[in-house]
Amino acid sequence: MTSPVPQLLERLRTGDPSALNKLVSALYDELHRIAARHLRGERSDHTLQTTALVHEAYLRLFDGAERQFAGRVHFLAVASRVMRQVLVDYARARATKKRGGGVHGMPERIGLTTGLEAGEEEGVEQLELIELDRALDALAREDESLARLVEMRYFGGMTAEETAEALGISVHIVRHDLRLAQAWLRRKLES
Repeated sequence: MTSPVPQLLERLRTGDPSALNKLVSALYDELHRIAARHLRGERSDHTLQTTALVHEAYLRLFDGAERQFAGRVHFLAVASRVMRQVLVDYARARATKKRGGGVHGMPERIGLTTGLEAGEEEGVEQLELIELDRALDALAREDESLARLVEMRYFGGMTAEETAEALGISVHIVRHDLRLAQAWLRRKLES
C-alpha cells in the first residue's frame, strides 16, 4: 500500500482544509514518537503528556501558519520544532509562576536528554531547556542551517540519512556539520 502523505501534502498546499486532519492521522505514530523523544528527559512529574504535546503542536502548527511542506520529513521537522517551542513556553510560564517564591529571574531547571555529546554512545548531557533554546536561537542567528540540523537530528529523532534527504545534502556533510554544531552549542552553554 502506498503512503497517502505525498497526496495529502499536495492537497494541503492547494488549500484543502480536510487534508490537514488526514495528514496528522497518517503521521500520528511518528508525531507521537517525536513528542515522546522531547519528553523523555523532562522531569518525572511533568504535567504535559505525550498526546497533549502532539495536540498542542497541532494547534500551534496550523493556527494561521504556513502550510507549505516539501515532504514528510520536512513536515515532521517543522512539527518537532513546534513541539520544542511548546515545551520552552511551558517552562517559561512555570518559571514565571515560581519567581514569586524563588530567586527572581532564574529559569526553572528542566533536564533534557539531547545526545549532544560527540558520540551518543559516550553518554548524553542534561541541559536546561530554556538555556538550550536560547543557545539554539543564537546558533540560528549565526548559522540557520546548523540549528535546523540539530533540531532535525536530536529533537525530531531523524536519522542522518533522513536529515540529508530533507536538507538536500550528503550524509557526510550532515555528520560534519553536526559535529560543528555540537561544538558550537557546547561552547555557548559552558560560557
